[in-house]
Amino acid sequence: MERLIITEDGSHSLFSPLFNQQYHSLQGALTESLHIYIQLGLLPLIEDQNEISIFEMGFGSGLNALLAWKTADERGCRISYTSVEAYPVSADEAALLNYDALVGKPGLLLLHQCPWNVRNELSAQFNFSKVLARLQDLEITDSYDLIFYDAFDPRAQPELWTEEIFAKIAAHTKPGGVLVTYSSKGIVKRALAAAGFRVERHRGPGRKVHVLKAIKL
Repeated sequence: MERLIITEDGSHSLFSPLFNQQYHSLQGALTESLHIYIQLGLLPLIEDQNEISIFEMGFGSGLNALLAWKTADERGCRISYTSVEAYPVSADEAALLNYDALVGKPGLLLLHQCPWNVRNELSAQFNFSKVLARLQDLEITDSYDLIFYDAFDPRAQPELWTEEIFAKIAAHTKPGGVLVTYSSKGIVKRALAAAGFRVERHRGPGRKVHVLKAIKL
């Protein structure tokens, strides 16, 4: 059972006893997701194209997917969203989270209740699939414009922050495609660069100094 947390901006997060990690920044779950995945990742792409394919490593609480869905509907951009998760949050736990009210978009529980490994048309602008698997075991078949990389911290899941795993992601990221992540550690920057990304440091949300945006060469 995950433990419910209230972060500094009033949005909820969860604590994973398995990894001894919270799912989001304690400074603000919603603030973090909006800043990194929507403002730094998704919105710049929407300026240039009206169809975007997103791959997310770590469905987790479902907040990133909910924000992408809201953005697709509001901006009239067609988004195809695929998320991989090996340790899913239960629907009962998801029902406790306050994201629908804060985001102004009902649908978090629906995302969690969607069947695994099936593509779901959730609106005219947003289709969604979540895959129950470990990323290192997953056979990726499509190519993506945008990667939301939201695994647990490298201390908790070091196997998901290696050159090998980022090379696997790079092979399915379109040229000029973007990867965004909250981690700005040196090992992450070096692994991304070695895998074929041009890595940029950007100001992080709240008191976090830096986050990373990586562009596929």
